[in-house]
Amino acid sequence: MKAGRIRPRTALARIVTGAAVALSLVACSSNGDSHPQTASSQQAPQSYSRDPYPSTYHAYPGVPTLVTNVTIFDGEGGRIDGGSVLFAGGKIVAVGQSVDAPAGATVIDGSGKVLTPGIIDVHSHLGDYPSPSVQALSDGNEATDPVTPDVWAEHSVWPQDPGFSRALANGGVTTLQILPGSANLFGGRSVVVKNVYARTVQGMKFPGAPYGLKMACGENPKRVYGSQHRKPSTRMGNIAVDRQTWAKAQAYDRKWTKYEQDGGDMPDRDIAMDTLRGVLHGDILVQNHCYRADEMAVVMDMAKEFGYHVTAFHHAVEAYKIADLLKANDTCAVVWADWYGFKMEAYDAIEENLPLLEKNGACASIHSDDENGIQRLNQEVAKTLAAGRRAGIDISDATAWKWLTYNPAKILGIADRTGSLRPGKMADVVLWNGDPFSVYTRPEKVWIDGALMYDMDDPSRRPVSDFELGQPGAGDVK
Repeated sequence: MKAGRIRPRTALARIVTGAAVALSLVACSSNGDSHPQTASSQQAPQSYSRDPYPSTYHAYPGVPTLVTNVTIFDGEGGRIDGGSVLFAGGKIVAVGQSVDAPAGATVIDGSGKVLTPGIIDVHSHLGDYPSPSVQALSDGNEATDPVTPDVWAEHSVWPQDPGFSRALANGGVTTLQILPGSANLFGGRSVVVKNVYARTVQGMKFPGAPYGLKMACGENPKRVYGSQHRKPSTRMGNIAVDRQTWAKAQAYDRKWTKYEQDGGDMPDRDIAMDTLRGVLHGDILVQNHCYRADEMAVVMDMAKEFGYHVTAFHHAVEAYKIADLLKANDTCAVVWADWYGFKMEAYDAIEENLPLLEKNGACASIHSDDENGIQRLNQEVAKTLAAGRRAGIDISDATAWKWLTYNPAKILGIADRTGSLRPGKMADVVLWNGDPFSVYTRPEKVWIDGALMYDMDDPSRRPVSDFELGQPGAGDVK
């Protein structure tokens, strides 16, 4: 058959087919669907992974352990003298005046000693600024742009940093949050880790702990970028860049939320906006470096404007001035004991900051921000506790222990799993060989998830390192 000729039956078939298609389109329209279905809209919406680098942490093996005749600070303000704590299977099993030992359990006499939850440092740069401190290992600040929520602290963490073992053996630190630095307004994601020996950071990651977003206000961002004649160079510039960035994040969230609900063409990914979208949905916790009271107040107002929540202000040396605002906004203050005057925004720091916050019902916590300070956070709390008592603020030792464990756990979104000695929680436990608020006291034993990770009386359980840090003590045994 020559080209151009059409058989009658073929022509009729095409007419019938065309009519059927037309009728089907009319039917779609009559059902209220005026938009033709495309191949992309017929597919189920595909989202992105919220956790592309998941924890591979597995607890070290432990044995059922009962500590008896010991003073207990439970981490939530409670105290038991001459009490007992039993843990097994990685969990706290029982806490009380008298607890029976199951068959085969290790029993430890805690007479004259104190048992507490493991210390949690919510502000550390271990692994990102490891020892030895050299430029080649300085990986905590991506100081190339004031807005870098796309960077993740965990991608710089060096698990072999000997600072981890010093924090464990000298400081009784069982959990810590590693954050990016404070050069940028949006510094990037933080990561929460268990203080265990692992080959990879994923082997240390606290299972299920929320990510944090490090933000910064005040002197640091305006100094870093103002010196480059870039925005921001003022505090008002800081807030302007913050607000514009959150506005972009809201627009990004709207696109992705619509796509996830309705389908259609997948929006372009923006790794930085993914982090901010996580904040807007409450999945990522804002950890905000901020010193001055007035700036903290502005940031809390900005959070309301854009629909997110500030979990905690870090380095909050003027938090005592706005304890009522912090309480009303359910925002914690994370502070030092007595770091003062090293820059202008630190001039109004006072030693009574933590006790004043506690007295006024605000959530408060100690932190280190330092590879040496993390080894004696218990002594930092002792200093501010003593300052408060001199000022007439009478806070018990057991209540003050909240600043080291339970409140930090709350700040990290893990208070349902660790931070206090409650049945069912992780057995992150420290046995101190005396009053933990004395400079003469050291951790005697440290358990993480019920596994004995450090024992000052057992050289085989002391950390071994290739680095001599000039810090004599149990951590230097080889």
